[in-house]
This record gives sequence, C-alpha cells and structure tokens, in this order.
Amino acid sequence: MLQEVESILVPLQRKVEKLTLRSMLNGEDDNRNAILTIHPGAGGTESQDWVDMLLRMYLRYIEQSGRKAKVIDLIKGDEAGIKDVTVEVTGDFAYGYLKAEAGIHRLVRISPFDSNARRHTSFASVFIYPEVDDTIEIEINLQDLRIDTYRASGAGGQHVNKTDSAIRITHIPTNIVVQCQNERSQHKNKDSAMKLLKARLYQRHKEELAKEKNKVEKTKTEIAWGHQIRSYVFQPYTMVKDHRTNLSTGNIQSIMDGNIDEFIDAFLAMEAKRR
Repeated sequence: MLQEVESILVPLQRKVEKLTLRSMLNGEDDNRNAILTIHPGAGGTESQDWVDMLLRMYLRYIEQSGRKAKVIDLIKGDEAGIKDVTVEVTGDFAYGYLKAEAGIHRLVRISPFDSNARRHTSFASVFIYPEVDDTIEIEINLQDLRIDTYRASGAGGQHVNKTDSAIRITHIPTNIVVQCQNERSQHKNKDSAMKLLKARLYQRHKEELAKEKNKVEKTKTEIAWGHQIRSYVFQPYTMVKDHRTNLSTGNIQSIMDGNIDEFIDAFLAMEAKRR
C-alpha cells in the first residue's frame, strides 16, 4: 500500500510544483505567445553551428511542452549552421516560460571544424519578445516603413527561390529591421514580418516605460565572455550550468534534447522570490 501511495504522490507533487510556479507567472505579458530569436556571436561557423544546436534544443522543448513552433525566418550559414533564426511560439504561457532563456549562451567543445581538434568557445544570444495581439494597439505609420522584397535563399522549394517573395521591413525612426522568407506567398511573409515588428516595438515601448530603454538591444553587442547566463561544456567534462541560479547538471545530452524545464523553473522561482 505504501508503494502505491508513493507512486501517486511523486507525480502529484510535481504537478503541485508546476501549478505553484504557474501562479507566479502574473506579469502582464506572461500568458502571451512568444517570438524567439537566436543570433551567433563572433566566431563564424563555430557560433553559427551553436545557433543550429540551440534551435534544435528549443524546438524539442516547445514540442514536449505541448506548444507549437513556427520558423518564420531562417538564414543558413555559408558552410554550416545558422546565421539568424526567428521562431513564433504559440501556446499556454509561452512568453512567461521562455523569457527565462533570454541572454547569452556559451558553448565549450572540441570543434568538429578544427582539423587539429582543439577546444573552442562559442557564443549565441537568445532574445524573447511577447507577441502582440489585436487587443494591444501599436501605432505604425506606413510612412515610417521601408519595405524591400528580395529572393529567398536556401531550402524552400522552386517557387520560393525563383520569386521575390521574401520581405524585409525597416522601421526608420527606431532602425528596427525584421524579415521573413519562409512562406511561399509574399503577402504571408509581409504579415509575419509586421507581426514581428509589432512585437519588437511593443518590447521597446515597455522598456521606455520602465526607463530601461534599449536594455535588451544593448546586449547584442556583448555576445562574448563574461555576459553569459548559461554555459554548456562538452569537453573535457560534461556540464550545463546556469550562472544566475547556480543550478548545474552533467546530463548534457538530455538538456540538448530539450529537457530544460529545471533551468526555467529555477530561474522563474528565483525571480518570483526576488520580486
């Protein structure tokens, strides 16, 4: 009978912990969908390959959490990896949870691109924006926009690569640039780009209200040593450590397979306690 009670208690306890954490997600944007972007740091192919690895990790996490991901823009590296990627994440409290991942992620490993098999350190930045829905009014003057069309690159089918279906929108007053090239239709790409632009402008508006203008954007020039929120070490030992919560694990394969709940939960609990 004791074994039966324990088998019921363990998953119940985890469920209570999840509900407790959910009750802490009371920010005005926590229940919104999210826009996730990943950029490589200095280092060319090394950092671009690290972006590819992080994208795989997040797509698996999103799938396992019951949410949905849609890649709305992806630029592949010249040799390997990804130069830039933007993902739309829809589902319950997508922004509330994923905001814990915003920051610089550092990788240490034996480089597969180094013929001398030396150890390399790579960096990538992760940014999370709340998606703006129709209930929030973001004024965009069409005269402030420069809209360019261009031919999409990379995979996408014959139609995508042979027509100018890709869209790049520049918001001239703020110099914010967004782009989308993953849809076959120029109209759909424009809709996705406008959605991303609204999210970026909303984020900027929030920062101005909080007197922290450009707080997120400034970190884009600091994708390097000393600014990382988390380190992933593949060699000479295996470890993933979050430098904000000091939580660490040696099961790096599980983390790269998307099992990052413990890191997200620990950060959100720390933030709730701090508030």
